[in-house]
Amino acid sequence: MGKFDKYKVDLKGMQEDSCKFEFVLDNVFFANIDGPEVQKGKVNVTLFVKRTAGTFELVFQTEGVVFVSCDRCLDEMDVPVVTTDKLFVKFGSDYAEENENVVVVPEEEGYINIAWFMYEFIALTIPMKHVHAPGKCNKGMVSKLNKHLRTTPDDNGGDEIDSSIEEEVEDVEDESSIDPRWNELKKILDNN
Repeated sequence: MGKFDKYKVDLKGMQEDSCKFEFVLDNVFFANIDGPEVQKGKVNVTLFVKRTAGTFELVFQTEGVVFVSCDRCLDEMDVPVVTTDKLFVKFGSDYAEENENVVVVPEEEGYINIAWFMYEFIALTIPMKHVHAPGKCNKGMVSKLNKHLRTTPDDNGGDEIDSSIEEEVEDVEDESSIDPRWNELKKILDNN
């Protein structure tokens, strides 16, 4: 039996027009799938399969928590996952993905393995930036980062890593922090 055999949904053998499946995705699942975004977590997935004329509608209701590394301090942080996703499956001669929501599976096989689809739905709910809430990052790592942010020996560490993103954006946009050489280059654009 393969690692993901329990995630095969037999569409051809469906006795009724609709079925319900439940899956618990744990650390073993995420380790086996070996995806780049998530390595650990505990997520419950309820799958509703409905047969319609020539297609199968798969509705995934996903709820749980996954663990990712904080981009700032590298400590593990939990990210809640709550999502509902749809996938349409049709039978054909070869496996193909018509678009992001429609998959064709070989009719002679008659099943679809949903392991990777569940992982992708979870990974798509995770924000691109993984950062603890202000004050929650590892204090030792934050102090080391502040030490390396110093630009001069007199500097006491520069901006605090734990400050909000808005303050960082305001600092960058501050006109006084712009190198005066850029102002000379702007004159060239103004003349054109």
